[in-house]
Amino acid sequence: MRVADRVYARIAARAAREALAGAWPAGRVKGAPPRVSVTVPGSTVRVRVELDLPFPADVGALARAVRDSIAARVVGLTGTRVSDVVVVVEKLVAGGSS
Repeated sequence: MRVADRVYARIAARAAREALAGAWPAGRVKGAPPRVSVTVPGSTVRVRVELDLPFPADVGALARAVRDSIAARVVGLTGTRVSDVVVVVEKLVAGGSS
C-alpha cells in the first residue's frame, strides 16, 4: 500500500499541534501553524517540521515532544517507519507558560 506524502504531512502536523497544546497558556496558540514537509525514500519516511514555540518555555523538551509525537503517530497510523524527524524552531513567541 502506498501512502500519499500529503497524508504523512497531515498526520505530522496534527501530532505537532497536539504535542504543543499544553505549552500555550489556556490553549491560545499565538504562533503560526506547523509547516511540514516529508520525503519518502523507499520504505521509510523523513519529516521536517517548522514551527513557532512559546517563550518562555523549555525549547528542547518541546522539540523532543514534537519529534516523538510525530514519529509515534506516523508509525501508528500508517505502519511506515520514520527514519528522521527534524524540528526547526522558526520563531519564539512571547506568551508561553513560565
